[in-house]
This record gives sequence, C-alpha cells and structure tokens, in this order.
Amino acid sequence: MIHAVLIFNTSGLPRLAKFYTPLHQSAETVIQKIFSLISARPPGLCNFLDAPELEAFLGPKEGGSDERWRVVYRGYATLYFVFVVDSSESELGILDLIQVFNVCELDLVFHFDEVHHILAEVIQGGLEEDGLNSRGGNLKTPLGWLTGKLTGVGAR
Repeated sequence: MIHAVLIFNTSGLPRLAKFYTPLHQSAETVIQKIFSLISARPPGLCNFLDAPELEAFLGPKEGGSDERWRVVYRGYATLYFVFVVDSSESELGILDLIQVFNVCELDLVFHFDEVHHILAEVIQGGLEEDGLNSRGGNLKTPLGWLTGKLTGVGAR
C-alpha cells in the first residue's frame, strides 16, 4: 500500500503532500524527517530506503508485523518525488510510477489543482489504479487527460 506521496524541493520546501495513512504527528514534522533521511544520502546510493524511524510518525505496521516502512524516492532537477510504501508494493513499480508522474516545480505551484487531480486518478486511497498498469483498451491515462487539456494537442 502507498501510505504517502510527497514532493519537495532541494531546500525541503513541500510542494505536494498527500497522506493515505493517519499521522501520529504533524505533516510538517513527517516531511522534515523524510527530507533529512533523503538529503543526507549520496547520489550513488539506490533509491530505496528502509525507514524504521517513521514508525514514530506514521505508527507501527498493522497487525504488529516486523515489516518496515520503505521510502522510494527519485530526484529530478530541483525536486524529490517520495513515496512511503509497505512491502506489498514493488519498489521498481513505484519508481516507474514516479517517472510517469514527473512534473516540474512550476506546475506544482501554478497548476496544483491539475496535479492533485492527476494524482487522484493514479492513486485512490493508497492503492495504485489498475488502469495504469494495463497497456491495452481505451483507458484514460493521466497523460491522456493532460494532453486533452492542452490546446491544439490531439485535436486531429
């Protein structure tokens, strides 16, 4: 399950924060903790990070299991795209989702309503939509929705 989607810039300023799991502390505290975990990592390390420190913020895993929260992130230009997931999610699948969801900082500032709409189309209640993974059929993907919004694109 996806527990949180965060996008913040290299200064730690949050540009988008969506939590699908109730928080035990303030969202600002969680964002600062995740930013401190990610920003301290050298660029050559992998983009997956076990984060037992997040239990204090998000709470222990349901059922008392030994599973840990995982942070999957990717840095593009001046932004970090961060997903907090559990073991039921594929880390490589989440990296693929980050690549599909890649937006620039200006879009997050000036078109935040459209970015939130696209995020809601891709992720519902912490679960990735089935339509994103299937390539066939007439499914409306987030990129298709965005293309339809742009004037002169796809109007053939």
